[in-house]
Amino acid sequence: MNARDPNTADTPVVISSRADAVAPPAHDETNSVRAEPVEAPAHPSTSSGRTGKTERAAGVSRHHESARAQVAGGATYIDDIPEVRGTLHAAPVCSPVAHGKLRGMDAKAALAMPGVRGVFSAVHIPGDPMLAAFAHDEPVFATDTVQFLGQVVALVVADDVMTARRAARLVTLDIEPLPAVINVHEAHAQKSYVLPPVHVKRGDAAAALKRAPHTLQGQFEVGGQEHFYLEGQVAYVLPLEQNQWWVYTSTQHPGEVQHWVSHALGLANHAVTVECRRMGGGFGGKETQAGHLAVWAAIAANQLKCPVKLRLDRDDDFMITGKRHPFAYHYRAGFDDSGLLCGLELEMLANCGFSADLSGPVADRAIFHADNAYFLEDVAIASYRCKTNTQSHTAFRGFGGPQGVIVIERILSDIARRLGLDPLDVRLRNLYSDEPTTGALRQAQGGRGKSVRAEPVKALAQRNVTHYQMPVEDNILEPLMTALAQTSHYRERRDQIAAWNAKSPIIKKGMALTPVKFGISFTATLFNQAGALVHVYTDGSVQVNHGGTEMGQGLNTKVAAIVADELGVPFEQVMSTAADTSKVPNASATAASSGTDLNGRAAQFAARHVRDNLAAFVSGLDGCGAGAVRFEAGQVITPKTTRAFNDVAHAAYANRIQLWSDGFYRTPKIHYDKTTMQGRPFYYFAYGAAVTEVAIDTLTGESRVLKVDILHDVGRSINPAIDIGQIEGGFVQGMGWLTTEQLVWNDKGYLQTHAPSTYKIPATGDIPEHFKIDLWPEPNREDNVHGSKAVGEPPFMLAISVFEALRDAVAQAGGQPEGMNAPGTAEEVLRAVG
Repeated sequence: MNARDPNTADTPVVISSRADAVAPPAHDETNSVRAEPVEAPAHPSTSSGRTGKTERAAGVSRHHESARAQVAGGATYIDDIPEVRGTLHAAPVCSPVAHGKLRGMDAKAALAMPGVRGVFSAVHIPGDPMLAAFAHDEPVFATDTVQFLGQVVALVVADDVMTARRAARLVTLDIEPLPAVINVHEAHAQKSYVLPPVHVKRGDAAAALKRAPHTLQGQFEVGGQEHFYLEGQVAYVLPLEQNQWWVYTSTQHPGEVQHWVSHALGLANHAVTVECRRMGGGFGGKETQAGHLAVWAAIAANQLKCPVKLRLDRDDDFMITGKRHPFAYHYRAGFDDSGLLCGLELEMLANCGFSADLSGPVADRAIFHADNAYFLEDVAIASYRCKTNTQSHTAFRGFGGPQGVIVIERILSDIARRLGLDPLDVRLRNLYSDEPTTGALRQAQGGRGKSVRAEPVKALAQRNVTHYQMPVEDNILEPLMTALAQTSHYRERRDQIAAWNAKSPIIKKGMALTPVKFGISFTATLFNQAGALVHVYTDGSVQVNHGGTEMGQGLNTKVAAIVADELGVPFEQVMSTAADTSKVPNASATAASSGTDLNGRAAQFAARHVRDNLAAFVSGLDGCGAGAVRFEAGQVITPKTTRAFNDVAHAAYANRIQLWSDGFYRTPKIHYDKTTMQGRPFYYFAYGAAVTEVAIDTLTGESRVLKVDILHDVGRSINPAIDIGQIEGGFVQGMGWLTTEQLVWNDKGYLQTHAPSTYKIPATGDIPEHFKIDLWPEPNREDNVHGSKAVGEPPFMLAISVFEALRDAVAQAGGQPEGMNAPGTAEEVLRAVG
């Protein structure tokens, strides 16, 4: 949805760092919230002595840099790149069984088809037959065994796409079936894991549960989710001279694709260049698994010495690629009469599929976010990374965070119903705060595979430290949630819903307000770094290149605005170019919501180096200090004169002044011990909250989202329009995960929901008419670029309010919300209503 006309009702209030911004809420003794006008703060690019307001690129709503080209069909994706003469096309040969011994392959019928150039398998790999993944547990092509239905065994290459696909279906595989593990509970019972279990403890949860006035226990499951990017997985590999390769790929991680391809071909990294101008959506599904296609195409191209393109059709994409990890949970929670948690034991079973992929860090982040917004004083969490004979599940927006957040929100809602309290009051009671703890912590424990005693920690005096020992220093949860409850009229609407339900025997309504506290940074500390290049040309135009990738989220638009402000030129004067491993090497994936944080800061530093060179040059001409030189509105201003930026760039070149520079940034303050699972894995937290109202039909189980009110924290927004779009998109995608997007595997391991006909993402008709988004009016308290905060992943978890509202409606209907699993499809709602 787009930002609405400011004169209409229910308009999203965009609070940014412009002159019409509002100050952070001030709190009086009654905890009321007020907002007052403030002046726009000076931009970080301000030189010494600069005062007043100037035209800025950042902090202003503007179109996505590729919007017009995309609408007009002029934006180039991988499949739009003009094909080099002699390009061939590939299609995968996939396993028809979930588990078995691969005894042979018969490709005679395929090779006999006109136009077929070859069939390639593991025997044609010149380098390592295993992918260069972290766990080194996934073969490029299946060899002795197949481990899921859809695993790629070989590649057919032909003159055109359809011939390759038809020929692939003619290849027969000789497979001796073996028992397949499809169910996560069966995998756990067999101790079938892709990685060792992880246990994190604080205090004594068992003792706390014994002391607790009340306890509850439960179990439930939450399903996976198909990425359903509009542009499917695709790669185009071209051989160059002297055994060098150029790879076009739709990937969130060009550096990893470079590594994987060179590893499979037995080459040094410098022989492979990977380029990605944009993706038609990624959502995590192209963080690692785009690399598979590039490797497969490269192996065929290496054998045939010609360009090869591989584009999966939607059915194959569903069957081959991994999803969001499905989770199963079992928990015991203790609490007092006010709903305050006294102790928690939580078991998480992550369905990882047949290989590790990114399951380790995904499951770790689920542990980190099992607290969400709430202090857990005595807690024991066990995480099991289960191996099943299904697709290898992978990164997905939130990266395990949603699977952690949903369990604690479920527990608090059930506590509220048990005690007859409003769920919002129970949530507010459990928030992180500066209140004293109920008792000193005796020890902190954590480890992998088994509990490992950590060094004793100082007893905590306040409820402001996470269970992994990170202080929550930027906490705005209570004022944010309270403000949203007021502006959404939460209390009044609860009464109205109760009155409606008393009179409506069939249609029942429910409502929930849930928060999110999401940690921003890669939990793998080494990935929290970025590089960028900024080039100023002699006509004053500017080009920026960085290690991030554009997947529709507006990264290049934000980075261009940051660079424009640093140099004091109009936004239109800056151009962002394709991600390219030959320009910025060793770049991290565009993931973990850190794209702008990392690459924007690196680009800012690169632009600052160029600006400093120009300032030194101009100060020499005018006999002033470099600090007195200002760059703004396309001009370079000194106490003596004003020059056009374009003229200064031309003159600087004539005087042999460097007009390009690199920039490098690494996230400060973070440290994290993977052995003890303790430290500060995140630079800061992003916060938000959502109020969702739903209605269910108790005769059919059908549901509809009626109203959504969101108050979200993006810091000082670099581009409010893009940030609101990310909040809307994240929320709707999360709503789909928890309502209609159901993945169903049968007992043979066949994914039955492998096409739009059987797998249902939200459509325009699912968007509520009342969809109101406000931005929290406070800059990031940490020194982040422009005072902004990440916005890609945190809004996804706001949609947990939809699921909790559905469970509230089920409870209002006299059903059993404690038994509901996610997604809350019509069948699931009807089952819970009873």
